[in-house]
Amino acid sequence: MYPDDLKYTSEHEWVRTPGDAEGSVRVGITDFAQDALGDIVYVSLPQVGDTVTAGDTCGELESTKSVSDIYAPVSGEVVATNGALDSTPELVNSDPYEAGWLFEVKVADASQVDGLMDAAAYESSVAG
Repeated sequence: MYPDDLKYTSEHEWVRTPGDAEGSVRVGITDFAQDALGDIVYVSLPQVGDTVTAGDTCGELESTKSVSDIYAPVSGEVVATNGALDSTPELVNSDPYEAGWLFEVKVADASQVDGLMDAAAYESSVAG
């Protein structure tokens, strides 16, 4: 159900290594998260050049039901954001693992990615 090539956080973000930029990872939210949020109508992302810290909020997803924080899964510098979400935020719902990605971070410490959950651990964490 959750792609095996990704790492996951307890806050329902996923991390793909590598991202498009050298030394970066791509970040998005899981299918579980987008389903829980409902129809996403607005996405607020960190700016390119911002420094984010693992576990801290760095953006918001606004749905027809609520507003939910986006948490940085790793620390580093934001090197890309998904500009397509400005006009089509619903991509986060329809394609959370590909077209609906959120941002890329050049990771300060690559071992942070290793510390995240694999697909099996994430799946068992949300199966509850």
